[in-house]
Order: sequence, then structure tokens, then C-alpha cells
Amino acid sequence: MRAVEARSAGSPEVLSVVDRPEPAPGPTDLLVRVAAAGVNFIDTYRRAGVYPTDFPHVVGVEGAGTVEAVGTDVTGFAVGDRVAWAAAPGSYAEAVVVPAAEAVPVPDGLDLTTAAALPLQGMTAHYLVASTFEVGPGHDVLLTAGAGGVGLLATQLAAARGGRVLTTVSTPEKAALSSAAGAAHTIDYAAMDDLATELPAVVRELTDGAGVHVAYDGVGAATFDASLASLRPRGTLVLFGGASGQVPPFDLQRLNAAGSLYVTRPTLAHYTATRAELEWRAAEVLGAAADGDLDVRVGATYPLADAAEAHRALEARRTTGKVLLVP
Repeated sequence: MRAVEARSAGSPEVLSVVDRPEPAPGPTDLLVRVAAAGVNFIDTYRRAGVYPTDFPHVVGVEGAGTVEAVGTDVTGFAVGDRVAWAAAPGSYAEAVVVPAAEAVPVPDGLDLTTAAALPLQGMTAHYLVASTFEVGPGHDVLLTAGAGGVGLLATQLAAARGGRVLTTVSTPEKAALSSAAGAAHTIDYAAMDDLATELPAVVRELTDGAGVHVAYDGVGAATFDASLASLRPRGTLVLFGGASGQVPPFDLQRLNAAGSLYVTRPTLAHYTATRAELEWRAAEVLGAAADGDLDVRVGATYPLADAAEAHRALEARRTTGKVLLVP
């Protein structure tokens, strides 16, 4: 089979398509023919060596496809089932072994390409607004990268729960996408000279001087200070990614001085720690997409051979919505 391999830690140029033997599922695994694989920042972190990873390795952890073989100890899945997953290493390939414990069924009425766009970003958006900080009526929400994959989904979910969502965007086109997803206000941060002071000033103007109840920040180093300064007393900053780089250590006394603030750094694995929780989040997100209640934007698709370009586009923030590789 064809697969995208990272030969060593480095820039996107370390990615290449190679021929590998098709994997065989273990007793608790599924062999899945990949319809589409999700391209995510975690893939770029591992490729670059930010997260410890063995090299060479087949890149990717997310996707959707059709079950071709079932391990001897697997129950609940059969050959021909349509499944999606957020945690199966080696997903940038024509076929991948998916642990049955990580696979979720794709509901009728949802195509596999759209399903591949949802496990990681969709369930991330879900845990952010439903669990890390439970958004409800009357909550003011700040969300960085409002036109990104998580941003568009989290905006819809937060607005549906009664939150008033403010997003940051960098172009008029991204502002239009964010507004269509339900953002009450979009803020063009690209035109700001001093983000750390100018963004909080705009946020406070939009919240009658109070600040937001929660800031969801997936950009990281470039926006962290601005997000923190946009909170009202006892507000919560949820740092869920580092698209611009990792946030350096900071003095915890800043939280005291700014109003007894909270900061948390969650990850999806801890919010899908049990099979029941994984099934709940997946069913809500995939089901909403199948029913037409959640709009899923696939911003770009690439063949396996163009995986390096997909990484470059994602890291340069030239993308909107979800980026997929289609074998």
C-alpha cells in the first residue's frame, strides 16, 4: 500500500510517499480501507519533533473508512462497517490498523469524507464547550482562529448552547465564514500592531468593559497574553493548541493580579478516557452533522503525494475549516 512517511524530524520536506506492506490487524483491531485522513496540527508537531516520536513513521492519526478485516477478539464491528477514528497512528495511508476501542460508527446519511473531518476537531470542539468550560446562556466567549477547523465547529456548538461568541480572524473571507457559523462579532487581529493590548481593548468594548467568561485559544504563543487579558475576573483561559508555537512558562501570580483567573491545558485523550465518553461525544458530533445541524467545512483536500503541501498550508494558516488527505 502507499503511505506518507516522515523520515526524520524536520520541515514538511521530510514527508514522502512510500510503498509499505499492508498491515494486519491484531486480535483487538480493525483493518480499515481509508477514505480520507485528517490533517492536524498534532501531525505537524510530531513530524517536527516537538512531540517525541519514533522515526521513520507513517504520519496521521485521524480518518474514516470501511472495515476490511476484524480481529478475532473484536465485537460490535463487522466487515463492511463505516467507521471513523481520532487516534490510529499511520492514518496517512491507503489502509490502517485502527484499535476497535478507538473506532466509532459513522451514521447513515453522513459521507465518509465529511466523517473524516470530525473525530479530532469535532470532538475537541465538543469537549471545549460542553465540558472544559460548559458554555450556557449569558456567557461571553472569545475564540481564536474563528475560521479554523475547531473554530468553525466550536462557534456553532457554543452559539447553540446560548453563548455569545467573539472570534479572531485575519481576513475578510475568514470573517464571513466565522459569522456564518454564528459568531456575534469577528475581530481582525491581523491589522493590530500590539495584539496583547489591542485585542483585549476590543473585547472589553464588546462586553461593556467586563471581559469574556471564557477564552478558547488554539493559537498559543502569539495570542496567549491577549486571551488572558480579555478575561473577566474569575474567567477561564482554555489553551488547547499551539499553532503559533508553545506558550513559555509564566508567573502564576499573574492569575491572581488579573482577577483570580483560571488556565487549563486540556487534550482530547483525557476527555474520551472511557468508551462511554468517546461514544457520547462522537455520537453527538457525527449525529449533528448527519442531521444537518452542524455544518462541516472541508476547506481543502490533497492526494497523499501532496502531504507536504498540506502541512505547509496548515502551518502557514492559509487554510479554513478542515484539511484532508484522500488516498
